[in-house]
Amino acid sequence: MFSNDFAQDVEAPIEKMKGTQINAVVIKDRVLIDAPIIKQFPELPRGCEVTSLAMLLQYRGIETDKMELAAKIKKNTTPLSEQGGVIYWGNPNKGFIGDMYSYNNPGYGVYHEAVKELADQYLPGEIVDLTGKEFEELKTFLSLDIPVWVITNTTYKTLPETSFESWKTPEGDIRITYKEHSVLITGYDDQNIYFNDPISGEKNKAILKEDFIDAWKQMGSQAVTFLPEQE
Repeated sequence: MFSNDFAQDVEAPIEKMKGTQINAVVIKDRVLIDAPIIKQFPELPRGCEVTSLAMLLQYRGIETDKMELAAKIKKNTTPLSEQGGVIYWGNPNKGFIGDMYSYNNPGYGVYHEAVKELADQYLPGEIVDLTGKEFEELKTFLSLDIPVWVITNTTYKTLPETSFESWKTPEGDIRITYKEHSVLITGYDDQNIYFNDPISGEKNKAILKEDFIDAWKQMGSQAVTFLPEQE
C-alpha cells in the first residue's frame, strides 16, 4: 500500500543491543508503563507525531516539550499543487508536510525517518528505528519498560481503501490517509494494546490488540524507541 520509503535496513541499530540486557529479555505476558501524557491541542492540531515523541523523550528523562520538537522537526517544503487531478506534494518521511499549527492551511504529518532523526539529536546513538519489524520486536522493548512511538490511524483499526489517496512526490508515488495518527504505546496484555493518546489526552488507552496491530501494519509498521540504558 505504501511507497518503498518504509523498506529500510533496521538491523544495524539492533546490533548495538549485543552485550546489553536485551539479549536475555523475557517477553512479559502483560506490560503497563507509566509514561507522561501530553495533549497536542490546542497548540498543535497536526502535531501528534512530535507530541508522542515528547512523551517518549520525557519518559527517558530528556528535558524537552512538544513545542520545541515542533520547531526542530525537519520540514518538507515541497509545495502543494494539483495538475489534471493529480496531487503533487512532499514525502512525509523527508519532513513534516504543511502546517502543524493550524487547520487553516493545508497539512498532513511526518513519518518515522524524520522522527528518528530528531530523536537522535537528544539521544545520539541510542535511538532505534523498528519500522518494518513484527510487533513481537516491539514487545521486547515494552517488556523492558520502554514505550514505543508508532504511526497508526484515528480509528485504531484497518481503514478501507476509500480512506486513502495518492500523491506524487520528488521521491516517487506515495499513498496517504488523512486519518494518520501517532501515539505512544505503553503496554499490552492478551486482549489489548495500551497507549497514550495525544488527541484525547487519555493515558493508557486500551484498544483490542488485533485491531491496533492491523492498523499499525497498514500504516507501514512504523515504530521508533530508544535502547535500554547500559548497566
